[in-house]
Amino acid sequence: MDEGNGVPQGAEPEGAAGAEPMPEGDFELAKPERPSPLHEPDPYSTPPYGEPGPWAPAPPVQHPVATPAQGTLMTPPAVGAVPQAVVAVPPEPAPAPTAPAGPIAPAGPIAPIPPAPPTVPAAPPAPASAPLSARQPPADPWGRYDPWAAGPLQQPGAAAVHGGRRPRRRRAALGWTLALVLVAAGLGGLVGGYVEREGIGGEVTLPQAKGVPAGRAPDSVAGIAARALPSVVTLHVSGSDEEGTGTGFVLDDRGHILTNNHVVAPAASGGKISATFSDGTSVKATVVGRDSGYDLAVVQVSGVHGLTPLTLGDSDDVRVGDPVVAIGAPFDLANTVTAGIISAKERPITAGGEKSDGSDVSYVDALQTDAPINPGNSGGPLLDSRAHVIGINSAIRSADSGAETESGQAGSIGLGFAIPVNQAKRVAEELINDGRATHPVIGVDLDMGYSGDGARVDSRAPDGGPAVVKGGPAERAGLKAGDLITEVDGEPVHTGAELIVRIRAHQPGDRLRLTIERGGTEREVSVVLGTAEQN
Repeated sequence: MDEGNGVPQGAEPEGAAGAEPMPEGDFELAKPERPSPLHEPDPYSTPPYGEPGPWAPAPPVQHPVATPAQGTLMTPPAVGAVPQAVVAVPPEPAPAPTAPAGPIAPAGPIAPIPPAPPTVPAAPPAPASAPLSARQPPADPWGRYDPWAAGPLQQPGAAAVHGGRRPRRRRAALGWTLALVLVAAGLGGLVGGYVEREGIGGEVTLPQAKGVPAGRAPDSVAGIAARALPSVVTLHVSGSDEEGTGTGFVLDDRGHILTNNHVVAPAASGGKISATFSDGTSVKATVVGRDSGYDLAVVQVSGVHGLTPLTLGDSDDVRVGDPVVAIGAPFDLANTVTAGIISAKERPITAGGEKSDGSDVSYVDALQTDAPINPGNSGGPLLDSRAHVIGINSAIRSADSGAETESGQAGSIGLGFAIPVNQAKRVAEELINDGRATHPVIGVDLDMGYSGDGARVDSRAPDGGPAVVKGGPAERAGLKAGDLITEVDGEPVHTGAELIVRIRAHQPGDRLRLTIERGGTEREVSVVLGTAEQN
């Protein structure tokens, strides 16, 4: 220890480490006012704490504090402290315990004050652009505010309070927000679906298809009907004792219309016939010719222009299962279109028979269809998928009970019959050209009361003459009374009516091969069909 200094040798005074030497020159520090002593000054400058010596306690060490912002007035230091503007320096080690503050002894050989950090004399505030020294944040956050400091304003203590936690809190807030949005969207979808399903609130609006094409395929029912309807007419017939409704269709541009004989029969003796087209045009019609054996008739209209005849097809090419369309006026409901298929071919049917002599009986080798046909459809066309006429609707089979109407007419049960167009074509041409139609015959009278299988030649004619016409086709082929005809061209024949139907399906001059039984022996004969002398 160096006597007189109070500092061990080789040790720097406390607070002098790394400190620069005090600048030379005259400068003055702001000194705080000291309290007046309790007694008069000692004229001998005797320290109040005892004799001077090297062990006198050192004054309290002055530690640097955070430098206030430029331009901020300094707070007067505590009693015994040296007032000075202190530049920020790294933190110093904790000071050694010191004695309580008290009045400093006047001049004398006291322990020297350790060097303090360099101070800066008081000066005017620095320009706003002067950089600030790095410093520790003050205890009071408002102490950081300096209206003359450079840079943007900042909320006091913001950086010190939040530090690095703000981004983490922002991410957490964003995550909660997204989760809330997803939950709200899910709940909204569920509620909306429930409201729509239960029909809660709002007016009911039913869905409806839009943009349906105006046209239809030519082979569809709608396409067939569109082409055929302008050529189909509804016939209203009235006579002296009855009236009825039927259907017909245009054969040519001269106004000829084909229909059934039983449709126009009430007007045969002075009645009236009117034809109404699909566009509502109604004109008078007259009978050109009719045939009860084929149940066909032709009427003609005049004064109508732009008639479009229907195309006649080939009934021999029809197959079971082919689609068909029927057009007519069932129960006077004009322009009715129904559809079905060909359910059978070559059905031998008979219709009429109201007259005692049987002259009104029709024998038809018919096409069978399940297209709905009802009273009023008679005489209308049966069309194939190309809108070609393949038959003339003529008869229906009705249920035995439960199908009767108030007028005594029965409805459709899916069994309708049409005259094949190939047969109708020949008859229509004859009626137009000659006014009458020819019937193919073999020249025999049949026993219509025979109950066995086959068609048997009667022993006598109804007028008492021979059953086999002399010089007729049957006699020339060698048939005799009592022969049993069992087949026509290899097809079985079960009744006399069925034999007539098979023959009527041909025309005069055609050759047929008949299988007959006589005395238990079968033989085949060839017959060339002749023509009946009268209709």
